[in-house]
Amino acid sequence: MKALILSGGKGTRLRPITHTSAKQLVPIANKPILFYALEAIAEAEIREVGIVVGETKQEIREAVGSGARWGLHVTYIEQEAPLGLAHAVKIAEAFLEDQSFVMYLGDNLVKDGIRSLVEEFKQLQPNSQILLAKVRDPQRFGVAELRNGRVVSLEEKPSNPKSDLALVGVYMFDKAIFEAVHAIKPSPRGELEITDAIQYLIDKGYRVHPHVINGWWKDTGKLEDMLEANRIMLEAITSRVEGEVDEASQLIGKVVVEQGAKIVASAVRGPVIIGKRCQIINSYIGPFTSIYHDTLVQNSEIEHSIILDHSRITDVGGRLEDCLIGKSVEVYRSDSKPKAYRLMLGDSSQVGFSVQIGRASCRERV
Repeated sequence: MKALILSGGKGTRLRPITHTSAKQLVPIANKPILFYALEAIAEAEIREVGIVVGETKQEIREAVGSGARWGLHVTYIEQEAPLGLAHAVKIAEAFLEDQSFVMYLGDNLVKDGIRSLVEEFKQLQPNSQILLAKVRDPQRFGVAELRNGRVVSLEEKPSNPKSDLALVGVYMFDKAIFEAVHAIKPSPRGELEITDAIQYLIDKGYRVHPHVINGWWKDTGKLEDMLEANRIMLEAITSRVEGEVDEASQLIGKVVVEQGAKIVASAVRGPVIIGKRCQIINSYIGPFTSIYHDTLVQNSEIEHSIILDHSRITDVGGRLEDCLIGKSVEVYRSDSKPKAYRLMLGDSSQVGFSVQIGRASCRERV
């Protein structure tokens, strides 16, 4: 059995962060989202992995490499444009070689992993196994309609959903899916939809097995979902201090201070992860915050946020909450009058009461 990870999308819902970075490499609890998928696949004892890449292919190649650190062998498959999930399967046919495979969307998190699901697929041997989860906003997802425990129809992002069962971003297929992806036509939005391919299997009498999951799952395509995923993953951490914490600082609850980090005259209330070589000086870092490597926070307060690497947050007067701040961002306050917040940010910045800034998104409480 092989695995196919899709990492070629543009991540439009996370712009402006994704103007310059792959959404699959945004860290959740200081680990790139894509790495959780690779870990889950390795745990399921699958070794051959194809990663479908697009515009951010070089960044993903540099981050993942050969896959050896997970005991995997990774092959990169280039998709010229994001033409749909079924299109990704179509271009990966030569790599998959008629074998059964798991298809995993690279920006999804399944907290309990996929090992038991892979074992179920191998035992039952359907042509396809789809994972479903009840959601409050099914209009955002592919939606399945079940009747007497059988899948009768699928629809991609319907305006009037027939159920609240969304397709989770993990699918399992045998070689019948290749017949389907070659038979279907592009949808009105110009993509080969995986829902259409699975519907083809249903219509042709192939066996599609639904598995409704009860555990936690997140599509991290939106800011709110990413912050929620970060919160849930941080709840599972175990405290450890590999860096330096001075006597004037206080660590409360579950806190990870990684190697080379320094905490000076600050309070850190967990769950929190402080990345390698970070400096936290005269600041407050509140619950559900992850700060990636080589970042400085000085004379500032942050909570319930994700801060990427090489950023500088200094002398901010209010508390920053619900933030996603990208790489190499500077956030600081000018002491000149009239008082103003001066931000050095990336492309397509927007600043308001609820802020999405360059490679950052946040709200400030004053």
